[in-house]
Amino acid sequence: MMKKHKWFSIIFALIFILQLMFGHNGYGNIAYFIKPSIVLSLLIMLFLSTKLKGRFHKRVFTGLVFALAGDILLMYTGQNESYFTYGLCAFLLCHIFYTSAFYLDFKSAPELDKKGARIAILLCAILAIGFYFFLRPHLGVMKLPVMIYVLAISMMMMMASFRNQRVNTSSFNLILFGAMLFLLSDSILAYNKFVQPVAYADIWIMATYMIAQYLITIGAVERKLIHNG
Repeated sequence: MMKKHKWFSIIFALIFILQLMFGHNGYGNIAYFIKPSIVLSLLIMLFLSTKLKGRFHKRVFTGLVFALAGDILLMYTGQNESYFTYGLCAFLLCHIFYTSAFYLDFKSAPELDKKGARIAILLCAILAIGFYFFLRPHLGVMKLPVMIYVLAISMMMMMASFRNQRVNTSSFNLILFGAMLFLLSDSILAYNKFVQPVAYADIWIMATYMIAQYLITIGAVERKLIHNG
């Protein structure tokens, strides 16, 4: 990681550790402070590093804002189950804005890497359809919302893979791995909530989620378009 990210990375690592140690329901008010700090720190990092000069950074920033809203809403799920649906909607909007940002890079040279694009479409389709039909018998009234959400996050990961050869390698890799970890985090959350409890679920879900958001943000900061031709 470049030197300019050093201090931010140290701060984020501290938040990461505090979240895994104290950021769950058993620690009351501490959890309500730590969890929003995850995305809030990323918003500050993205703004200070890019000044949100282009459409790409504005869209990623907006996605992070909805992620922050989702994090806050999900903290209240224990008090009212409706907050899970509200949180799902917030993260749905987060994925839509991420997808629209990644699409800008794809649009810069849509004719490139057609083989990679076909592989990405096939893999994302298989994963999304397979996982949804695995979850479906357990979803009850949540069948439609979860189907829409699975489609949205699959599109986000697919569009992240479409950035290949259009941006610098470091940005491409950071955002692609971030998108994959975001998908993994949501998959663990869904399995834990709808199918059966997973041991240390909170730790697995939050660890993969925090790393995912960190990688996507750093990937956005590092982004440089490749001018083909």
